[in-house]
Amino acid sequence: MIKLSVNINKIATIRNARGGNMPNVVEAAVSCERFGADGITVHPRPDERHITYSDVRQIVPIITTEFNIEGYPSESFIELVLSTKPHQVTLVPDAPDAITSNAGWDTLTHQSFLKSVISTFKDAGIRTSLFIEAEPKYVEGAKVIETDRIELYTESYAKYFSINKEKAVKPFVESSILAKELELGVNAGHDLNLENLEYFATFVPHLEEVSIGHALISDALYLGLEKTIESYKKCLKK
Repeated sequence: MIKLSVNINKIATIRNARGGNMPNVVEAAVSCERFGADGITVHPRPDERHITYSDVRQIVPIITTEFNIEGYPSESFIELVLSTKPHQVTLVPDAPDAITSNAGWDTLTHQSFLKSVISTFKDAGIRTSLFIEAEPKYVEGAKVIETDRIELYTESYAKYFSINKEKAVKPFVESSILAKELELGVNAGHDLNLENLEYFATFVPHLEEVSIGHALISDALYLGLEKTIESYKKCLKK
């Protein structure tokens, strides 16, 4: 069974629109667990426009499933991760003003920087993952950097799924096979939803985990959180 990690950033976005603590982000994380999520993902950004550093610190002692913190490895982010020690940290090359993740790491250009950061987290006993495009050179670069896993950036798959799904999924199949050969774990995320997830999970081998936020939280507005998580997990059964 491929694991489903629910990204709860959008719940924090709704809360922050009014201030206060409604909806309660910690309660949402606990509910996701109760409804079957295999993990919780958060992506705190420098301006804390959705998930805040305080949220992260409150969630850590409460949840019992896997906790994944995503983000750009700035000094403050590194300090947050080292102080909270999640099960996994996923490094994303986000600019401070990025609305959402829109590119993967160039693991060749940033090799030295990423290798140093990865080493710091691994020394602390935290599993590491790099958000990358589905291109062989970046997968090979990730191996040199000595990360534990890669997270394949699936926007291109989602974009072209309705046009030619076989062609859209091919780079991800090839990248996942290569990652397995290089002894890298494989995660995936970005724009996966109830329409395209099952096909992706069926044809991409060695997939260990998907991280889904925007689409899942949006579907929950119509279906309810429990039913939505159940529906996404059904897509991941092989």
